[in-house]
Amino acid sequence: MGCTQSQNRKTKNGSNVHVTETRHSDTISINDSESSTSSNDFESSTSNEPVSAIGIDLGTSYSCVGVFRNGKVEIIPNEQGNRLTPSYVAFTDRQWLIGDEAKNRLSINPQDTVFHFKRLIGRKFSDSIVQSNMKRWPFKVINDYEKPKIEVKYKNQIKQFTPEEISSMILIKMKHIAESYLGHTVTSAVITVPASFNDSQRQSTRDAATIAGLKVLRLINESTAAAIAYGLDKQEISNERNILIYDLGGGTFNVSVISLIKGIFEVKSTTGDGDFGGEDCDKRMVKYFVEEFRQKNQKNLSENKHALRRLLRACEHAKVAFRDGTASIEIDSLHEDIDFYSTITRARFEELNDDLFYSTLESVKHALHDAKMNKSQIHEVILVGGSTRIPKVQKILQDFFNGKQLNKSINPDEAVAYGAAIQAAILTKNKSKQLKKVLLFDVTSHSLGIESADDVMTVVVERNTILPLKRIHTFTTSVDFQQCVAIKLFQGERSMTKKNHLLGTIDICPITPALKGAPEIQLTFDIDVNGILNISAVEKIFGKEKKVTLTGSKMQLSKDELERMINDAKRYQTEDEIEGERLEAKNLLRSYCFNIKTKLNGENLEYIFNDDEKKKIIDVLEEISLWLEINQFAKKEEFEHKLKEAENALSEQSLED
Repeated sequence: MGCTQSQNRKTKNGSNVHVTETRHSDTISINDSESSTSSNDFESSTSNEPVSAIGIDLGTSYSCVGVFRNGKVEIIPNEQGNRLTPSYVAFTDRQWLIGDEAKNRLSINPQDTVFHFKRLIGRKFSDSIVQSNMKRWPFKVINDYEKPKIEVKYKNQIKQFTPEEISSMILIKMKHIAESYLGHTVTSAVITVPASFNDSQRQSTRDAATIAGLKVLRLINESTAAAIAYGLDKQEISNERNILIYDLGGGTFNVSVISLIKGIFEVKSTTGDGDFGGEDCDKRMVKYFVEEFRQKNQKNLSENKHALRRLLRACEHAKVAFRDGTASIEIDSLHEDIDFYSTITRARFEELNDDLFYSTLESVKHALHDAKMNKSQIHEVILVGGSTRIPKVQKILQDFFNGKQLNKSINPDEAVAYGAAIQAAILTKNKSKQLKKVLLFDVTSHSLGIESADDVMTVVVERNTILPLKRIHTFTTSVDFQQCVAIKLFQGERSMTKKNHLLGTIDICPITPALKGAPEIQLTFDIDVNGILNISAVEKIFGKEKKVTLTGSKMQLSKDELERMINDAKRYQTEDEIEGERLEAKNLLRSYCFNIKTKLNGENLEYIFNDDEKKKIIDVLEEISLWLEINQFAKKEEFEHKLKEAENALSEQSLED
């Protein structure tokens, strides 16, 4: 059933608008793919067939990838055996590095090591969050017509990358981790985003996936994915349970209230802060130790960026290493050759961050208010995100819910990727019995509105409205023979548009010339299951579809830009594969020489070789060693040729494996 409401309003530019609002109460199955995707696009998947879709938690600090197969979710380890991969990209004179390797280069080459770029994606350069983060980042961010771009030195050239391109590199890494594990190509993914992401940020994330060669089956909110992870084995619960997801990660914070009954997940409300997380606690610790260093040594290290990065790494380790209530900081030659050794108690750490911890309760209250619930109606409080391991965070939350036991049944680091993998399996028609009853109803994260007279925000779509949705507004002209209508579109919760996020200006052209008030233009706002907005317009009197452009939004990549970035990504991947093969051939030659040298120095070899034979072997090894030193950047084929030469030269000896 649906209901229609009508009302008249006036936009700021004087155009009259008649609002026709259609509310849909029909249920949406999680098994239905988005409107732009046919249900026949995906092959049925059983446990014996190759898995074509994965779930990716694209995190600010760490990323994680999972797959559903053989009736269960598997979180996939990277080549280091870690299930979490740092969201870091480092650029060198030979290649780019991702993850652990990249993070390890932060102290060596900070200006070309990029991290926290999720805080740039979909934002304008002038955004206050971009500006505040730029002050702390060692890498350079430049302004390209309000589009922030990251400038690094790559292959001895200055290169500029958009946040979408950097994000695509992490997604490519996640894709490769999955493909290595599964043994076949992966083409599609469900990718998670913070609930606080607006339309621009979601569009940009989808563009990043396209550059990475991934088809986005769905973008879902991180807290919603965590709820799916929690509720997969609770589908037989017949009484409705209200769960609150408290998701405090390294760089973002989200709270969602979700009802669960017989495998049906309905998001009641969602809120959060895309620029707050556990790393803010680390920064408080850094500030504390900078002051301690100043008092002990009468030296100010606050302008020494290298020292601050080393101190930050030490604080990150200390935060998770509290033993008996104390953690140690030990850094040699931190600043001006002065060693720094100190300790911090858990109590002091909690005192430093007390206001941050308590501030999260405002989002909890907000989420409960929007869900029209009080805290006594919440049956489970689910902890997600590594920072929820902090005891004080848990105590504050437990006290708020009057002593209720917090649910720690899911891995807080992996829950989001876990839920995304389940969603990916459902959207690719996996036939597992566990997935048949799962239904999901997600909601809009922000209100959508147009600018009326006096800069007032007139809401078109309220926050926390079930997705997908459609709203129809009818506009007319305010002057005779008007040929165009321009309407500013915003996302946000403030009553004044200047305090909300400008998505752009909707330009409707051309309009059939007529007296003012005569034309009727129906403007349709569609928000799909990904939370992404699409706009269309029809001139009612003729029934003709009108061209609609959203101008003034510099965040979304053009078709040409996207195509160029896709081609660049493919080229970079090919170059990196060639570089990887070259390094492998180089390492094989080094390993061969090392093994020969080790055997030559072994016991009892004096009974096998005389002095002349030993000298011949040593001469060959020294010649190869010198060649390697001179030809560090030789081609793969040259290393392979040198290895064969070495094997032939030593073939008469019995040292070879």
